[in-house]
Amino acid sequence: MFGGLTSLKPSSGNDLGERMLNNVASQSIRHLFTSSELVDVSIRCNPSSKLLQGSIDSFKMYGRSLVIRRDFLVEEMSFETDAVSIDPGSLLGGKLRLKQPTQAVAKVTLSEAGINKAFTSELVRQHMVNLTLEVLTNLSGGEPVSFRDVRLTLLSDNQVKIEAKTDLPNRQDVPISLRCTVAVEKRRRIGFNDPTFDPEGIPDDVQGLSQIVTMAFASVLNGMVDLDRFDLDGVLLRINRLETQDKMLVFTGYAQVERFPGT
Repeated sequence: MFGGLTSLKPSSGNDLGERMLNNVASQSIRHLFTSSELVDVSIRCNPSSKLLQGSIDSFKMYGRSLVIRRDFLVEEMSFETDAVSIDPGSLLGGKLRLKQPTQAVAKVTLSEAGINKAFTSELVRQHMVNLTLEVLTNLSGGEPVSFRDVRLTLLSDNQVKIEAKTDLPNRQDVPISLRCTVAVEKRRRIGFNDPTFDPEGIPDDVQGLSQIVTMAFASVLNGMVDLDRFDLDGVLLRINRLETQDKMLVFTGYAQVERFPGT
């Protein structure tokens, strides 16, 4: 299931205890992802005798090109904790168990290409098909309406452009185009705020219809991106801040680590 490379980079001063911790933690972290290019885990415990009391000085993880649930590509992910309490006996069984949940500083980077791939996944697509919003059914004669061919473009200052298409009984391939601001809501949702219709490239004869459908699509977007749907096993992500950087969307926040994933 793990098709990439796990890279362990212990310093020359690392003893057997730290190397064992790094190895066990790496084996556990692998199981969070369908595949990855790189996972680098570093655990520090000095002196190593603290392990007997189940005390770790710090835990760091960095991953690159991580695939979650087969369809969601994370360009980079990192988290770091301070002191952590573990069950030292669990190491003998090749596992790492926390005595109590811990919080870690987290950073997650998504690429524009990865976001657009996510729009084709079943988990996301199911929220864009067979919709019965009144504003849409008024145009479709009461029939459900679906959206497809979604493409997002990251812009500066947390702005994004989103394009899509829909089909109506009397008009196929109705274009959708909007610009909005992406923002954090309640630390777990991504909001598409202040949407505006973008007429650029929309034929004149369909702009009125396109504007109505575009604003309805904007309301659909706002109910879609909830991080709870993408939680990792035992790790709950929460966002404090997001920022567009070139073709990347960067999230910073924290990870509530309840447990290490099973092997």
